[in-house]
Amino acid sequence: MTKKQTLDLYFLTARHLLIEVAAFMDRVDRSEGEEDFRIIAFRKAVEELSKGGSNRAERILNVFSDPTTEPVEKSASKSATGAYNPAFK
Repeated sequence: MTKKQTLDLYFLTARHLLIEVAAFMDRVDRSEGEEDFRIIAFRKAVEELSKGGSNRAERILNVFSDPTTEPVEKSASKSATGAYNPAFK
């Protein structure tokens, strides 16, 4: 597939998602209270995206992933949080 074909196929969707990300970050910035590990990880992921190069998706997934290798005894919550919380032991 050529770059033009790729752009023709995916550009509008990517543009839409990027605007959604920007709107989400604006809402967080306007909100009161302390930031938590999720938005910190999110901003690190945006930094990875802006670096360019190859393997962006892998690098971003690694930002959100738990780097530890030992299993935890008990979950910190009843549901997934979407990002690794380094404060949880």
